[in-house]
Amino acid sequence: MSTATHKHLNRVSMGLEEKLPVKVVQFGEGNFLRAFVEYAFQQLNKTVNFNAGIAVVQPIARGMVNMLNNQDGLYTLFLKGIQNGEAVQQKELITNIVKGIDPYTDFDQYLELAREDNLEFIISNTTEAGIAYDANDTFSMEPPNSFPAKLTRLLYERFEHYKGDTKKGLTIIPCELINYNADTLKEIILKYGALWNLDGAFMDWLDTGCSFHNTLVDRIVPGYPKDDIEAHNAQLDYLDNLIVTAETFLLWVIEGDAQLKDKLPFHMTALDVKIVDDMQPYRTRKVRILNGAHTAMVPFSLLYGNETVKETIDNDFTGTFVHQAIFNEINETLPMERSELDAFASDVLDRFRNPFIKHRLADIALNSISKFKVRVLPSLLAFESKHKKLPTNLTFALACLIRFYKGSWRGEPLPVKDGEPVVQAFEKIWSSKSVQEVAQLCLQNTEFWDQDLTQVEGLSEAIAFALEQIENHGVEKGLEHYKENY
Repeated sequence: MSTATHKHLNRVSMGLEEKLPVKVVQFGEGNFLRAFVEYAFQQLNKTVNFNAGIAVVQPIARGMVNMLNNQDGLYTLFLKGIQNGEAVQQKELITNIVKGIDPYTDFDQYLELAREDNLEFIISNTTEAGIAYDANDTFSMEPPNSFPAKLTRLLYERFEHYKGDTKKGLTIIPCELINYNADTLKEIILKYGALWNLDGAFMDWLDTGCSFHNTLVDRIVPGYPKDDIEAHNAQLDYLDNLIVTAETFLLWVIEGDAQLKDKLPFHMTALDVKIVDDMQPYRTRKVRILNGAHTAMVPFSLLYGNETVKETIDNDFTGTFVHQAIFNEINETLPMERSELDAFASDVLDRFRNPFIKHRLADIALNSISKFKVRVLPSLLAFESKHKKLPTNLTFALACLIRFYKGSWRGEPLPVKDGEPVVQAFEKIWSSKSVQEVAQLCLQNTEFWDQDLTQVEGLSEAIAFALEQIENHGVEKGLEHYKENY
């Protein structure tokens, strides 16, 4: 449909009923939250008549609240991905944003949110840098600079308005990508309480009336499809300036108890939202399987000649390598039910072969040494400790990583992107006369690994042999020769 015939996107033109009551205040209006939290609560509204409206707060001075309000909080979410090997595309008009508020232009309207009678939840995603303490923030600022200070101000307003009624406490669920996000947020709020000399009863109310829940969120959200926006708008009979695209996969792990499950009955929807006592096993699973496979494949696949993650998974040789690394080695070391690990791994491979998301290997090669240390090395060491032998694929991936940092391959430059100390260290390492020396110098570098890996039995010899095979025969034949000897 041509844009000339598109109608304006608002509640009247879409025939929507009255706005929902505000149950959720959300800090952040970016693509991720709109493709993740709004979508999740909309499914809750549809499935169990949860009746939750969301008030969106713009956490920084420049943002998108005006654009949201211009469309009455409405926008279209396009979901695209692979499920059970089949391509899936679907779209949904998201309708649960009640209003957007810019505290920088209307602080009073922001504080009014604290007096919303139906309010139950605070959700946030203000980037990893958002949960931070700013000692310059004061109670009288309108608004304070940091997100935790803004939230402290809002919570105190609610505490005062409802005279400390613990039944009016809030459930606080941050989605920032740091570990122990809610614990960190609460700690900073308490620091502001002390800094601002707030009522001791308020501090008690935070403990007895409010609850803070650590989370893990997982969904790839490319966001606004600027390169093919006309094709997306052609599927609509209205003009949408806030289209957001995301993969079909969604995982939300929230630490909480039976009471939280009653408050948020996601178990009654089809969404993979888990409310669990401890989210750390799920975080480890994601870091080791999803992130670990990503990191392990990059140098290996680039040296082979692939350009994207999808090419890597679709290729018989590189795809088999990644599959074996995950199912035969990484999953062997994780303390969860094997069926649950394998199901998650299958979803990961579907996500990797998603034709709607182009993940260039060169783009995810940044800081590969530090990523390998956190994401892959623990699996390699755990496998060796458990089985008293080195994992074939992960060890070969480490050799490919070391070879990658030489900087060029068969006359062509490699996309090495790392800090100057790492790059300089590898220049020195690769000035060595033998692969044995390269392996020794690299593995014993505690700046890379936080430990001396030459102490792992047989690892130096295995890496040196793999490097020799890669150099002489390339990745495919090199791996074949390596497997014959290890």
